[in-house]
Amino acid sequence: MRPLDPDEIRGSIVNIDDSERQEIPLPGLHETVWDEREFLGWRDPERPHRGYLVFWDGDTPVGVWVRAAESTMPAGRPAMCSLCHTQQPAPQVSLFVAPKAGASGKKGDTVGTYLCRDLNCPILMRQKSDELARPIDSEHTRRLLAEGVLKRLSGFTARVRNDR
Repeated sequence: MRPLDPDEIRGSIVNIDDSERQEIPLPGLHETVWDEREFLGWRDPERPHRGYLVFWDGDTPVGVWVRAAESTMPAGRPAMCSLCHTQQPAPQVSLFVAPKAGASGKKGDTVGTYLCRDLNCPILMRQKSDELARPIDSEHTRRLLAEGVLKRLSGFTARVRNDR
């Protein structure tokens, strides 16, 4: 992922009002290893049910704010993130909803999906293993995983923007 500055991040969020943009808390950008992520995802430390996802769509940064469900899924069951397709214990995956952009969002329309609770799919993707629990070392396989995540994130974002 190419680096983003605070203005690019705040300006990329498609489903908030301009008055809310400056209130977006940013993650530690100086600590971000941009080469090791497909998107930037983080939770709001002041409002823990709120999170943000930002990625590059071509030459344009695009982002959405999402809200996590207040309850967690029951322990003892597996669940899978719809972006990174990582199976993990259910409490580590949460239903997130994003208000739609524009008039639809103002009416209360939302789009939902299951995501890693910490919104840190890029880290999990780099820890994935194959069916025999061997780490995935192939750059080709990692590229395919990354392309899949970006395709699914782009699709989710298109639904938030009312493009689909």
